[in-house]
Amino acid sequence: MSKPSIPKGTRDFQADEMLRREFIFETIRSVFRLYGYQPIETPAMEHLSTLLGKYGEEGDRLIFRILNSGDFLSGVSDRELLEREPGRLSSKICEKGLRYDLTVPFARFVVQHRNKLVFPFRRYQIQPVWRADRPQKGRYREFFQCDADVIGSDSLLNEYELVRIVEDVFSRLDLKVAVNINNRKILSGFAEYIGEEDRLTDITVAIDKLEKTGYDAVYAELREKGISAEAINKLKPVLRLQGDTVRKLNELEILLAGSDSGMQGIAEMKTLFSMIEGSGLRSRIVFDLSLARGLNYYTGTIIEVKSEDMAMGSICGGGRYDNLTGIFGLEGVSGVGISFGADRIYDVMLQLGLFEKRIPASTRVLVINFGEKEQPYALEIANRLRNSGISTELYPDPVRLGKQFTYAGSRGIPYVIIAGEEEIGKGECTLNVMETGEQKRLALEDIGSHITA
Repeated sequence: MSKPSIPKGTRDFQADEMLRREFIFETIRSVFRLYGYQPIETPAMEHLSTLLGKYGEEGDRLIFRILNSGDFLSGVSDRELLEREPGRLSSKICEKGLRYDLTVPFARFVVQHRNKLVFPFRRYQIQPVWRADRPQKGRYREFFQCDADVIGSDSLLNEYELVRIVEDVFSRLDLKVAVNINNRKILSGFAEYIGEEDRLTDITVAIDKLEKTGYDAVYAELREKGISAEAINKLKPVLRLQGDTVRKLNELEILLAGSDSGMQGIAEMKTLFSMIEGSGLRSRIVFDLSLARGLNYYTGTIIEVKSEDMAMGSICGGGRYDNLTGIFGLEGVSGVGISFGADRIYDVMLQLGLFEKRIPASTRVLVINFGEKEQPYALEIANRLRNSGISTELYPDPVRLGKQFTYAGSRGIPYVIIAGEEEIGKGECTLNVMETGEQKRLALEDIGSHITA
């Protein structure tokens, strides 16, 4: 009999891991609520017609398709089976897929429920997504996203508040981060400047890999995509612009003067950075000209967040999208959002030791079980503590004392209460502090005041 296992890129979570994860979720959720975002949920599966064509060719390949229920081959001819044409075959046997992200389902949600929503609509959503990606460090096939979006407003104030949300979340998590910002319109300006405006997607996909692969690899990929040597040479000094944000934007104004899209993007960046500069943010904010984020639906501001203390991919990202609801029939509605990668955040915090002493044990008190005669008194103690909001367990079996103390130590339970014949006779109990070994004889009504949160 083979040993049970789970699919690559997925994970089981033990209780201690779940406590840490819930700490991250609750931290993010509390900040979202602080800024007035409302919770929603959408199904794990969506119609493939909803998902396909929204993430670019590369993203579409990573969507997990779900076989139709029942006889999924009933509509497929023998000839089609023999031809083995994946695209055509898939469209006949799969009508649904697992969501790749939360943004596209959100756009579908807005269009479907638009008559019930008040715009601008602020939503947050904390749910898992699935991608048929190659599993590696920091990259999973099933992972949680924690999204916040504003839809129905063009104001750059929304982008500024999202940067503030990033600052607040990572400050509470005690993580030092760099916030990289660019604008898709500036990237469109690049394409126009080098005379390759029809090749924007190829250009953005290539330059988005700059930090990972270096300049030469980016230029090589552009050549492979059919971008002329003249155009690449024209792009090189643009990608290598140095200096602070103001200097980069001023130089771009000269280079992209002939591009309406580029000039609009520059103007938006100037406005956004002027808001940021007067805010006293502790995070490092970077105007990153190579930042493209491969998702096709971004049309304006692009945001990506990385840890400053550990080499890891993006732990948060987002941007402005103007056309996404239009795909579903609702034109002229702009949105902007941010997505926190909770699983990558967890990995960073774990390796940096940031969970230590921040995550309390799920159980604060263990009440010792001496046997049937003492159980009513032990239950009274446990119920008193629970009624006071203190998480308490009564050990279920009257086994030897040492075994019950070992259980408390293994579980990280900080307090043990002993109530034997002597304590019961006096209406008292003995509180044992596990960390120090200190013991205190207490009246029942005084127990709660001696237990720290």
